Amino acid sequence: MMKFNLFMLSTIFLFLSCNEDKQPVAQSLINGTDLSGWHIDVPAMDINPDTINPFIIRDGMLVTLGEPIGHIITDEEYENYRLEVEYRFPEGAGNGGVMLHSSTLRAVNDLFPQSLEVQMMHENVGDFWCFQEDITVPNMEKRRGPKEKWGSTDGTLRNIKKLVDAENPVGEWNNLVIECVGDEVKVWLNDTLVNYGYNCTSQKGKIALQSEGSKIEFKRVDITPITEITQTY
Repeated sequence: MMKFNLFMLSTIFLFLSCNEDKQPVAQSLINGTDLSGWHIDVPAMDINPDTINPFIIRDGMLVTLGEPIGHIITDEEYENYRLEVEYRFPEGAGNGGVMLHSSTLRAVNDLFPQSLEVQMMHENVGDFWCFQEDITVPNMEKRRGPKEKWGSTDGTLRNIKKLVDAENPVGEWNNLVIECVGDEVKVWLNDTLVNYGYNCTSQKGKIALQSEGSKIEFKRVDITPITEITQTY
């Protein structure tokens, strides 16, 4: 009987160990050394090849200088993931964004890629912006405006306001978590749910970060494969 019990315990331990090994592992999209895995799209660099690259690695962090404006874009496409972005504005209130499901470059205003943006602008963090993609949220007209003016191109109502303000004071670190599974997108800021949408018109693509007039330090940009949206956080 003792040998049988020991065998059963060993089997259970092995089963649990195998399950633990199957847990999804987060991958850092920044290596702290160079911009491997990313490419740059900055219109000003087309005109003058000597234009400064606004995306650099400094002290192990990805830093966006803010000028000239443009995007840094992953080489790989992603779907069904959790993205964790730890960032701050070191020099005062700023602007930026995380562009999800990015595809065609410069699709809007000869600058923004076709994508769904999670806004990072101070006091607006968590808003959705639609760039030739779209998404549905609860209370849509209240948060987006008159339905007849909705759209995803310039001149239409592309901005969908966040649910609540959860941003830390300027200069402090913020933790932005974005989950994309199927046609759903859910966003938390500093452990607070700030936006949720469904029926997104794209379900996969590249991830882009903006240089949009403000210096931003990214301490962490981690991605983890997931199969379902977190219900509570």
